[in-house]
Amino acid sequence: MATNLALDDALIEEARRAGGHKTKRAAVTAALEEYVRRRERLRLLDLFGTVDFDPDYDHKADRRRKRA
Repeated sequence: MATNLALDDALIEEARRAGGHKTKRAAVTAALEEYVRRRERLRLLDLFGTVDFDPDYDHKADRRRKRA
């Protein structure tokens, strides 16, 4: 999908050099991928403390039960 964006050329060039990318497109793609991964991790951190933990849960016994 072709998209025209007004981006800061100096910032793009800095990102290109920092990431070792040959093209502006590669730098922008890598930056967007990194942004998405970071946001997904932050979303997971928001779940911290919201999941009930059972210290007596035996995952090995549960696996054996499912095979039988």
